[in-house]
Amino acid sequence: MVKKITSGGQTGADQAALDVAIRLGISHGGWIPKGRKTENGVLDDKYQLKEMETGNYNERTEQNVIHSDGTLIMSHGKLTGGSDYTREMALRHNRPWLHIDLNKTIAFQAASKIRSWIAKNKLEVLNVAGPRASKDPAIYKATADVLETAFYLDLIDVTTPDPFSTPDRRRVEIEKDSFPQTFEQAADKLLSKLSLRDKTMIANIPEENLIDLYQSLEVYMRNEVRLWLTNEVLLESCRSASGKNDLSEHHASLIIIKTLWNKLQQTNVLRIVK
Repeated sequence: MVKKITSGGQTGADQAALDVAIRLGISHGGWIPKGRKTENGVLDDKYQLKEMETGNYNERTEQNVIHSDGTLIMSHGKLTGGSDYTREMALRHNRPWLHIDLNKTIAFQAASKIRSWIAKNKLEVLNVAGPRASKDPAIYKATADVLETAFYLDLIDVTTPDPFSTPDRRRVEIEKDSFPQTFEQAADKLLSKLSLRDKTMIANIPEENLIDLYQSLEVYMRNEVRLWLTNEVLLESCRSASGKNDLSEHHASLIIIKTLWNKLQQTNVLRIVK
């Protein structure tokens, strides 16, 4: 899980990453050239970057690679200039790195790829790099949207309490009648719990990537529809819909997620809400 986001403070991708960290309450930092210089002048003091003794951009880039667990490089097209130098430094210092070409990868797929890469490499300090705003005016918003999506997908299950942490089976039995009885009711209940941002993000996922939602929504399933406790009626509804009498709770969840997604296709604009 990422605990800190770093960058070199330049306009464009660098500042987008820092702004996402600030908005999401994630610690941020990094190294910046002497004088806190960017192409637009001195970097605002709200960005908590360390000033180097040199004004050399390449030395700053190398330090940010060295002092992170992995580097994400965002671009529209192939890497050039400082972005390509960042890749070279990651290779030189044997640090994990990932290049996302947003000309070839849609935003939600990019977010999913970043999320998986972070988890696989167990990154806690993430360095983010990419072109400056003058080279790519669209890179700031694109980077911010993708990063927020990648981190926000994890916030769904992080902020939802797990009912198994303090089991109360008696309360579950009392409340059983209030649980959804069909997969459509279950989807509607989940729908009522989601914010506009959640709904729009889920609606924006390609159908073939719905499996990626399972991990984020698993705790929701446990809390709100009780597939893993005593809601046999709901499980039977999912089995009936699938035509499989031995359908597991996991695959039943996927039926509910697909139903939720279908509903959102009818009601939500397919874009990431800022």
